[in-house]
Amino acid sequence: MESRVLSRATTAATISSLRRSPRENHQNVSFISLKPIGAVGEGGNVIWGRQLRPALLLESSNARAGLFAGKKEILRPILATASSPAEGSDSAGGAAPVGFFDRYPALVTGFFFFMWYFLNVIFNILNKRIYNYFPYPYFVSVIHLLVGVVYCLVSWAVGLPKRAPIDSKLVKLLIPVAVCHALGHVTSNVSFAAVAVSFAHTIKALEPFFNAAASQFILGQQLPLTLWLSLAPVVIGVSMASLTELSFNWTGFISAMISNISFTYRSIYSKKAMTDMDSTNIYAYISIIALFVCIPPAIIVEGPQLIKHGLSDAISKVGMVKFISDLFWVGMFYHLYNQLATNTLERVAPLTHAVGNVLKRVFVIGFSILAFGNKISTQTGIGTVIAIAGVAAYSYIKAQMEEEKRQMKAA
Repeated sequence: MESRVLSRATTAATISSLRRSPRENHQNVSFISLKPIGAVGEGGNVIWGRQLRPALLLESSNARAGLFAGKKEILRPILATASSPAEGSDSAGGAAPVGFFDRYPALVTGFFFFMWYFLNVIFNILNKRIYNYFPYPYFVSVIHLLVGVVYCLVSWAVGLPKRAPIDSKLVKLLIPVAVCHALGHVTSNVSFAAVAVSFAHTIKALEPFFNAAASQFILGQQLPLTLWLSLAPVVIGVSMASLTELSFNWTGFISAMISNISFTYRSIYSKKAMTDMDSTNIYAYISIIALFVCIPPAIIVEGPQLIKHGLSDAISKVGMVKFISDLFWVGMFYHLYNQLATNTLERVAPLTHAVGNVLKRVFVIGFSILAFGNKISTQTGIGTVIAIAGVAAYSYIKAQMEEEKRQMKAA
């Protein structure tokens, strides 16, 4: 009688332990690593927590094999259900359904690249068309940033995304970044207004050269000889393109060079202003500061001309509605393509993003030539191809170096 009572008590205790909540069971199991199978970075599907189920079943079955041998038929369907990716929720009800973005990461990343290219091409074409009837790059630069800032404020108001708090310390770190961003943005637009879009982007292909020079001589980083050799085609190609460019003028050339230097220093200050804040909020705060930096020179340089005849001439040429809509949409395209470029960088490896950035420049140059019918000489075309090839080689070597550094830190 006593043995029966003990047997029933043991059985009841065991059954109650099996019926505990999943949270209680998880407390008795130790794991070496918790990594979702097929994470987004690996191009697979995210199945949160699914790999934990076999471990729980294995431990429980080993501990009570003698008492619950007859329960195997019940456990098998649970295992099959838990391992099936078709199901949207865990059998314990603890995991959320797998969303579209997690189920098809490669498709989503491809969409990001497409929209990045598309918005960049549309921005450059619309921007140049505005300058053809409204040649005021300082004022247009302010409009670019103003539309982007309004977009950010509306997004924060509706909670998409939620505004991240900022303190005075972070503002001080972001001010140099925003100043360089503003200077590079304005000088880029001065170049776009002065010369053909294709030639301006060819000059801007020299930006890696200034980045390498700053890293070597300002930051004190020793760069390998192969990286410097990859920059030789860039310098040669830009020189060839400049000598025979039909739209060449010194204002456009010097402005593009200043833009390259400004964006190089922006990269340097950005490394000093590293923060845990997400890229969307960081870019929003930089845009706000840059807007206040751009307004005074726009008023000083172009203000009197705009009031006297600039605005009235543009309205008489295209009409009030088209003038305002062009300025609005070019500002939207500018902000969105920059934001998508940042978001794309977060989804892919540095090498992939570097190659994508080179291809983006090729797309912009090619589509701008088609859109405006710019005539280029054979030497300019060859020089442009050589410069882009050099940028591709530099980007590949640089990304390989960054990947090796990342692996060494991980080790």
